Amino acid sequence: MTTQKGPTPKAYREAQKQFTKQVEEALEQSVSPVDTEEPTMKPLDEVLGQAQKAYEAYMEAQRQVSKIYKGNEQQVTKTYKKAEQQANAIFEERVQQALKAREEEERQAEEAYRQALEQAEKTYQQARVQAQQTSEEAIAQALKSREETVTEAWRLRDQTVEQSWNIYSKIIR
Repeated sequence: MTTQKGPTPKAYREAQKQFTKQVEEALEQSVSPVDTEEPTMKPLDEVLGQAQKAYEAYMEAQRQVSKIYKGNEQQVTKTYKKAEQQANAIFEERVQQALKAREEEERQAEEAYRQALEQAEKTYQQARVQAQQTSEEAIAQALKSREETVTEAWRLRDQTVEQSWNIYSKIIR
């Protein structure tokens, strides 16, 4: 807690006690028998003077207590504002951390996406090359098979034609 200027609540209580004591003294003096030598107005003037002084002391104590309460209110407000600023600073820091984490996660996701695209492209190219090779092999096999079949067919044709000519030549002779 900070040090307070002006009277403390203890000083305030002391001022109240002093006021009460002065009022009691004034009442006792006014109740005591009146001396015939002194005029009757003097004790009343004295009591009123004491009451006035006590009232002034009371009012001063009240002003000081009010001043203390206002100072306390200002201190509490200052403390609250400091706590609010700290909370705002922590909030801003956490927002920045969250944004930074999001950016990092997005970067990682983009990297994973890029790698997946590269892998897909690589797999596609490999499949395309494999399909091309398989197709070429199948075409080559079909071509070989066709050539063999055509060659065999021509051989059979030639054989058949030769047999036919041999038969025909035997018939003609």
